Amino acid sequence: MFEGLWLLGSGIAHFLTWEALFNIAWASLLGIVVGALPGLTATMGVALLVTLTYKMPPDQAILCLMALYVGSIYGGSRSAILLAIPGTPASAATTLDGFPLARAGKAGMAMGIATTSSALGTLVGIVFLALIAPWLAEFALRFGSYEFFWLALFGVLISGRLTSIDNPLKGYIAGILGLLAAMIGMESLHAYQRFTFGISGLGGGIDLIPAMVGAFGFAEILVVMKQRVTPTLVTSNDRVLPRLADITRYWRTTLRSGFVGTIAGIIPGVGEDIGSWASYAAARRKSKEADQFGKGSVEGLVAAETGNSAVIPGAMIPTLTLALPGSAAAAVLIAAMFIHGIRPGPMLMQENPEFLYQIVGILLLSTVAITIFGLSLTKLLVRVLLVPREKLMPVVYVLCVVGSFAITQRMFDVYVMIAFGLIGFVLRQMRYPMAPLVLGIILGELLDINLRRGLHITDGDVSPFFTRPISAVLCTVIVLTLVMSLPTVNRRVTNLFKRLDPQSRTG
Repeated sequence: MFEGLWLLGSGIAHFLTWEALFNIAWASLLGIVVGALPGLTATMGVALLVTLTYKMPPDQAILCLMALYVGSIYGGSRSAILLAIPGTPASAATTLDGFPLARAGKAGMAMGIATTSSALGTLVGIVFLALIAPWLAEFALRFGSYEFFWLALFGVLISGRLTSIDNPLKGYIAGILGLLAAMIGMESLHAYQRFTFGISGLGGGIDLIPAMVGAFGFAEILVVMKQRVTPTLVTSNDRVLPRLADITRYWRTTLRSGFVGTIAGIIPGVGEDIGSWASYAAARRKSKEADQFGKGSVEGLVAAETGNSAVIPGAMIPTLTLALPGSAAAAVLIAAMFIHGIRPGPMLMQENPEFLYQIVGILLLSTVAITIFGLSLTKLLVRVLLVPREKLMPVVYVLCVVGSFAITQRMFDVYVMIAFGLIGFVLRQMRYPMAPLVLGIILGELLDINLRRGLHITDGDVSPFFTRPISAVLCTVIVLTLVMSLPTVNRRVTNLFKRLDPQSRTG
């Protein structure tokens, strides 16, 4: 315990330098602007910034990326409250109560509540990160090839299940497409090229950054070009700094939403939008003012903003300990860590234990930064929303091209970015989620190499994949996930819970 406290203190102190504080300030502010502008997502911002931090020291590079990540998720509440357009998908639930509050002349109060709720949500998640991550890393040392195969498959399936709740099959298809893309190139055991079709550029495989920049960046440009939106801006002239009573009144909702958001972050590939909706639904279910939700409920706003911010530290738990991204932005962070020589996974606490607590320090300082900026620069940040997003897209396109080219200096990566942008645009038009696609690319190598390594160890015997205790549990969870996706089963289970729920019987 004392060793953990010492590492935590040293992790925070490591970034109490002028250089680190300056990087946190500009990256957090940039993140707020990126999140506030509809069409610029947190994942896109982190992916583009990776290329600009390529030559920075590893700790400062990860610092900038994490600060921008935190700022972007928080910044989405600005446009959600003032325009009824979520700046990021994570802020979709915020629009339900934030915009009605703004139209009632309480835009400043709504943005102040959103700021403090985001800060408190991140703090709740940080506590779980500091407590759970070391234990999970130690537990993950028991994993072998068999367990990592099932874990990779579970990550793709659960991401597809939860990011496409109405039609899980679309989520599964998107994940499988990502796994297929990950099989392209030279496999790692025998150095044999697969699925290259004679194209030399595919010999090195599909790089994550160009694929992600295309799927989230270039695809968004095409969506904006197709769907022009002229929002009505609601200005803020009332009090921004919330009263202490406004913060403490819903402390139970804050704790509950922080817990729900953290759990959503721990599940690989789920992301902030699911955490926000799950927290909102839980708060509405337990609230004494449930009839006010969607009509300007402060409690609903607290739940949504606390939940999506708690996902960030929650997502870092599997990211750091298992190398499984808890969100799409965390997937980019994994790539950035490998680029900068940091290897997340079960050995992290053995090889670089101080890095986990440095992440905690980054999250704490970033939370302080967004709180200061959010409460002091509200009226200035509102002016950013006056910029039409159509005018920002040429700048985003240039960053997409430069970002894809900068890491390896190959024009082929630019073509990959454009190809995945077109694929992502088509899939979005058919309402396929992007997170499982990207997660499939990330986890494809982990799944492939552990499947073949496990079969090689047992000389082709597949029984250890099903008989080892942890493997059996993971396999069972995967089967249950697939079974629950069947419409008939899902409908029957839902009806069963409704019959068992006393509230539904009395309502």
